[in-house]
Parts: sequence; structure tokens; C-alpha cells
Amino acid sequence: MNQKIRTAVVLAMASVSMLLTGCVSTQPDSDQQASIRVAPVSPDYKLEITLAKLNEILASVELTPEQRARFHYDRGVIYDRVGLRILSRIDFHQALKLQPNLADAYNFLGIYYTQESEFESAYEAFDAVLELSPDYDYAYLNRGISLYYGERMELAVSDMSAFYDRDPSDGYRVLWLYLAEREVDEQGAQAQLTENRKRLQPNAWSSALVDYYLGQKSKEEVFNLAKEGLKHPNEYAERLCEAYFYMAKIAQKRGDNAEAANYFRLALATNIYDFVEHRYARLELARTNEALKATTN
Repeated sequence: MNQKIRTAVVLAMASVSMLLTGCVSTQPDSDQQASIRVAPVSPDYKLEITLAKLNEILASVELTPEQRARFHYDRGVIYDRVGLRILSRIDFHQALKLQPNLADAYNFLGIYYTQESEFESAYEAFDAVLELSPDYDYAYLNRGISLYYGERMELAVSDMSAFYDRDPSDGYRVLWLYLAEREVDEQGAQAQLTENRKRLQPNAWSSALVDYYLGQKSKEEVFNLAKEGLKHPNEYAERLCEAYFYMAKIAQKRGDNAEAANYFRLALATNIYDFVEHRYARLELARTNEALKATTN
């Protein structure tokens, strides 16, 4: 995960390598920055080979229950990365039947429950993660997000604060804490965002997103920064996914649901399935579309 808020977990198989490749381009519309176009990232053939190997192992190799659970989990992670959520969910359930103490699998299931607005099931899944692994950092984020979408804002702030406190230099943690806090106390959240910005690295990409929220960077500046210092082929698409999502949340807050919906669609178009921003862009888009319908009726 490093400095990205990602929910996928590195596979335990040292022999399996995964690489996503793709091309992303932007083309601003003459009158609307939200009309930036992206070419979606596509999985590399190596990912398909990995899935084929896992399928063969699970079908033909004699394994202990623990080994079989791990292979189901590993395959579920790959399915998740390519957006095959139903297949992924089946594998995680199978892994838990074989190894009920697999915290990572509960974490994924909690995310899926949240995406489907099954919040009570999500809370139970994340509670299980923290019972099995109290130091599981991202369970606090994921449960906080579930509480946020479940409109239990005070509890969401508590979890986001716990997540933030574990690494105050992470701009994504700052942003999610702010998103929860502003639903409780908007002015206080803005003041805290300003204070939290002081702990971030000045030139980090995530810091630029925080600066956009603080009004210190324009959309154009953020999109230009997204092209700088790229270290791997997909990083530009990943940054665009994040920028679209957080810009949509700003547009949504000021009541511009049309622009917000456009940005959420663009976040989804990047196909960065295992990013938090992509995961919840669909849920956000559905809610934004409902708000748009309400205003036109």
C-alpha cells in the first residue's frame, strides 16, 4: 500500500508477479475541466497466467486446508484487482471456511458489504478483523468508511482519527479524516485540515490533493502535478482516479451534483479497481444520481 490508500494485500506467493499496464491521456473540454478523458488501464497477460496457475493448483494439487485457504485468498485478491468482485467474494468466503482466522479475507468482505450498503454486515466483518489483528491499520480506515456511508459520523470520525494517528504524514489519511469531520463540524474540520497539512511532505502527490481542498491549488495545477515524478506505468492513471474522486467530493459538497457525477464516472473509467477511490466512486455515483433526480422532479 505504501502511501496509497489501497485495500488490496500483497500476495503471499513469492513466485507470482503481477503487472498492470495501460495508457492514459487527458483532453480538456473547451469549457469544462471535468470533461477530461482517460483510457482505462487493462490487465497484463501475466495476471491471466497467474490466475491460470492458481486455478490449476486448486484443481489438481493436494493441499492442506491452510494452503488451500491461502490459494483461495490469493486468487480472490487477483479477481479483486481486475474487478471480478463476485468471483473474489466467493474465494474469500471459501478461504474463511478453511481458515476462519484469516483477517485479510474479512477485511475484503467488509469492503464488499460496504459497497453494497450492507453496513451491519460490514461492521461485523471489520470488527472480526480487529479482533483477530488489533494492529490491522487499514481496518480502521475501512470500518470508518463504512460508518461514513452508513451515516454514523461520530463513530466514523473516531475510526478515521485512529487511522490518521498511525501516520500523520499520509495525505490520504488527512483527506478521509476531513471528509468525516466536516459532516460533524465543517468549520472545525477545515481548521483541522489546515493544521494537519503542516505534517505532510511539501511535494508529495497526496499533499497536492490536500492543497486543493485548502484552496491553495487549482484543478489545472493538480492535473499538471499528476504527470510529474511518475515511477511506474500505471501511476498516472492511479493519480487521476484519486484526483477525480476527491474533486467530485468537493463538487458534491457545494451542491454541483452534475460535475460530481462526471468526476465519479471518470474515476471509474480508470479501472484502478483496488483503490479506495475507485471502490466507492460507484456508490457515490449512485447517490449523486439520486440527488440529481430529486432536483429535476
